[in-house]
Amino acid sequence: MIVDIFIPCYIDQVFPDTAHNMVKVLEKTGCGVNYDVEQTCCGLPAYQEGYVDYCKEVGEKLIKEFQNERYIVSPGGSCVSMIRNYYPDMFHNSVLHNEFKHVQKHIYELSDFLVNILKVTDLGASFDARAAFIDNCSAMRELGIVNAPRTLLSQVKGLTMVEIEDRDTCCGFGGTFATKFEDIATKLAEKKTEQILKSGAEVIISTDMSCLMHLEGYFKKHSIPIKIMHLADVLSKAG
Repeated sequence: MIVDIFIPCYIDQVFPDTAHNMVKVLEKTGCGVNYDVEQTCCGLPAYQEGYVDYCKEVGEKLIKEFQNERYIVSPGGSCVSMIRNYYPDMFHNSVLHNEFKHVQKHIYELSDFLVNILKVTDLGASFDARAAFIDNCSAMRELGIVNAPRTLLSQVKGLTMVEIEDRDTCCGFGGTFATKFEDIATKLAEKKTEQILKSGAEVIISTDMSCLMHLEGYFKKHSIPIKIMHLADVLSKAG
């Protein structure tokens, strides 16, 4: 199988190693990977700020770039949710209606694709650490992604997983929410950090670097020695 990959703009610019690690994971399963270097953004930041016209312009470009029969895999649940759940507001009954529905049908977050499409749960990874999984709000509430990443992590040799209390609470990022409401976002990060520290986790893992980036900022500011890792970073580690 050959799959297309969609790399969120913030991963492309800030965490490119995570994108490379997702490719390694997909290749472990036997998938060939196609990456269009002209891809940019799903439009989520513009949409959150109310610039729907700008978002639609970016969305049109994305939709036209993925018109084939391949699955589209992304390391960002927020972006996948944007395309699946918010593009209908812009493209339903438009001139790109059929093209949009095609992309909506084919795009998957990485863990969802591995577990529910490829039926793969063990990537042969090995990583010695005590870790907690942090649910991304969009992935959990809008895509129903809860069990897939935990199933994959349960098969990583040497990895001890712990659950934090009140795992449904947001980390505080929420896209542009963290810049608009900095005080609230910081308080939420503080609460999440307290729960992580209580769990004894040395590492936090998520399907979205956006949540991890927000928490890492809080950790660094307060000199908290907790490491962040995307799911792909963990699964790519050699067994």
